Parts: sequence; structure tokens; C-alpha cells
Amino acid sequence: MQRRQAKIVEQVQAMGYVSIEDLARDFKVTPQTIRRDINLLSKEGLVRRYHGGAGIATSVENIRYSARQILCHDEKRTIAANVAKRIPSRASLFINIGTTTEEVARELLKKDGLRVITNNLNVAVTLSGNSDFEIYVAGGMVRQRDRGITGHATLEFIRQFRTDFCIIGISGIGANGDLLDFDYREVQVTKAIIQNSARVLLVADHTKFGREAMVRMGHVSDIDELFTDTLPPGKMVEILKEYGVKIHI
Repeated sequence: MQRRQAKIVEQVQAMGYVSIEDLARDFKVTPQTIRRDINLLSKEGLVRRYHGGAGIATSVENIRYSARQILCHDEKRTIAANVAKRIPSRASLFINIGTTTEEVARELLKKDGLRVITNNLNVAVTLSGNSDFEIYVAGGMVRQRDRGITGHATLEFIRQFRTDFCIIGISGIGANGDLLDFDYREVQVTKAIIQNSARVLLVADHTKFGREAMVRMGHVSDIDELFTDTLPPGKMVEILKEYGVKIHI
């Protein structure tokens, strides 16, 4: 392996995600050269190729939170604006952990009279900017890396509510339609959120399709509507249609 390619793997492991532009600047080569390196490393299973960069190739550890905030940021903002159009004022909803759901929270600030239950402190802080909202924050263990709240106490709190909508993010969507994530405790909370919501809205950018993670949260048949930025792969579209999932692009 070339020294440059080895260094790319080191940077991805350290940062969680590195953009093609940053790598080209660091190594003083063209973006096309970096793309070839990433393609090769991806085939070897050493990194995971994303649009515009490379991330960690693993099913047991997520990309670092600070890197996920940057990854597909424009796409997440577009998804969030689309979701916000779907939520009427005076509605009740759950919002779970994730950088895309945090973008949704920013868009929801324009609404009136929402009642929101969340296990994401970032979402709670954002939504508290609207004095017309009621925000309920779940108890439990706070994860330092992203301020998500999980655990048994979180589950017990979530089960006390029944909402009009839930807005959930996910780490990966398998080729067979499985919804996948990395943290078992987080998955249990998301399952409870789905069970206690009248309508389930999943937000996922294109990098989530085909991405592997160790813990199975459920299946696309558990959701009612998918909000994404590009048309999913052909087989996935067929699966979504089979289960009556409405796709918003």
C-alpha cells in the first residue's frame, strides 16, 4: 500500500470522516487522485466511500459526532425543511437522537404550539427557542459524545406518551430494508418511540442506504414516510412500495 493511502486510512480512523477536498489539500494532489485512492481502499474494506469523502468501515462503531454534523449537511437541511412542511402546528411528536433530526428541530422553530418529547438534549435546547412550545426531555444516561439520552429510565419516560408523529433518524438501512444502528440502548428507545406514535417519519440521507451497523432496530415496514435527498436504490424503492411507505425526495 502506498504511504499516502496508509495515511488516508489513519486520518479516517482518527477523524471518523474526511472530505476529498481536505485530503487533496493535505497531500498536495488532485481530488481525482484522492478519489482513486478512496475507491481502492473501499474495495479493500479499509474505509467506507461517501459522496465527497471517506468514513470508517465498520458495523460496530459510528462516525464521530463532529464528523456526522459535517457529512451531507446541505442534504440534511433540505430533508429537514421538507419534514417541517409535513408537521402541522399544534401537533405532538417524538424526536430521537441524530444530526438529521437536529436539523429538523431548527426548521420546526417556525411552527406554533408544538408539544415535543425528545431524548436528544441538542433538540431540546434548539426547540426551547420557541416560547410557544412545550418540550419534555427524557431522563436517563447522557452520552457525552452527542448529548443523546438512553437507558431504562428513558424507556419508562417515553412509554408515558402517545404522539401524533415521531421523527426518527437511523444509522443505516440494509439492502433488505432492515433499519440498523450502533447502540443497543438507543435502539430500544427508538423502538418505544415508534410504538407510541400514530405516524412514523424516517429521515435519512443517501449515505444511509446500504450502510451496515450491528444492531437491528426494525424494518422499513415499521415506518409510514421516508424523507431523503435522492431516490433510493431500485430494489429499495420496490421494498418501500411493497409496504406502502411514502417517499419524499
